[in-house]
Amino acid sequence: QVQLQESGGGSVQSGGSLRLACALSGITSNTGCMGWFRQVPGMEREGVAAIDSDGRTSYIDSVKGRFTISQDNAKNTLYLQMNSLKRGDTAKYHCAAPIQRDLCREAGGHWFDERLGNWGQGTQVTVSS
Repeated sequence: QVQLQESGGGSVQSGGSLRLACALSGITSNTGCMGWFRQVPGMEREGVAAIDSDGRTSYIDSVKGRFTISQDNAKNTLYLQMNSLKRGDTAKYHCAAPIQRDLCREAGGHWFDERLGNWGQGTQVTVSS
């Protein structure tokens, strides 16, 4: 049974940092593409970042230079380092694995359910000014 468990969310002030972690079970972190998406109630799901098995990454424009996606295969964990956080980053963040390969090339694509193999319950990130 595949399970993804996110952690590391919280409340921070604008300009602060958080590191999200996604513990994977039933699936290895070096298999295919994985990524993070975020969702605000009432708004469309938004892809944030993706990484493939070769370590190549993709980010949406609004987080480039601020967020870094990485994976630790020894720990079977996916990470999202978020720096210089802004109020617009407030959302629940979910990890997903595996995801369709085109999302690894372009994280700004549509992260519909059918394009994602599995995803976790999410961790809330709240950024205040």
